[in-house]
Amino acid sequence: MNVLVTRPDLRGEKLTELLVEQGLFAIHQPLFMVENGRELPLLPSALGRLNSGDYVFAVSKNAVDFATQTLSETGFAWRTDLIYFAVGQGSANYFSAKSEQAVRYPLQSENSEGLLALPEMQQLQDKNILILRANTGREFFTEQAILRGAKVQVLECYQRIESAENLSEKISLAKRVGVDTIIATSAEILSLLAEKTLEMEQKWLFSCRILVVGERLAKIANRLGWQQESIIVSKKADNMSLLETLLTYHQS
Repeated sequence: MNVLVTRPDLRGEKLTELLVEQGLFAIHQPLFMVENGRELPLLPSALGRLNSGDYVFAVSKNAVDFATQTLSETGFAWRTDLIYFAVGQGSANYFSAKSEQAVRYPLQSENSEGLLALPEMQQLQDKNILILRANTGREFFTEQAILRGAKVQVLECYQRIESAENLSEKISLAKRVGVDTIIATSAEILSLLAEKTLEMEQKWLFSCRILVVGERLAKIANRLGWQQESIIVSKKADNMSLLETLLTYHQS
């Protein structure tokens, strides 16, 4: 099994190291970089407008980092009368450490569906929810929360900027070194893979096994061109869960 890790930043590097430690060939080729979000200056006022008991949802560690840095630089702190959420245990623990507040997260499925299944998310009429995210992502959660009556504000804490390197060439390199398994942790990554792979290499791309997080991403992968039998689903997004899911599949 030869693995392409597309997860960006240090988490992607660490996952690649974990795979290599298990004797697998793995390369790390993130498809985008992360930069400051354009709406960060609005964060203090956005937090200030929330009512006591309203919700704040940080979609990732990147969102937590950029938001915490902005609050620190402007002399603000995370409010103690709000309810904080993350999508997974790793992000929740990280958010809690940075904010010094309790952070809730879904125990079973670390994705938007799991978050929406929490008891706190069932009655959202007139509840304000501030979502701290990238320039894209978590649209499904946003849509569902609005349908349940919530007033949602999305705040761009960071931007995913497409890698300045030639993505088609990076993907082509993965083919040339024998990659047969790809780890894709977001819908954006799946879309970039399908969009940037050269037409002559599309057959290879969709013949690769693809490891995704949750059934919704599995459906997106299937819709883009991967066959059901080539899609491996991890219930959780942390590196250890991804590693264990892949190793279990590899050994079966």
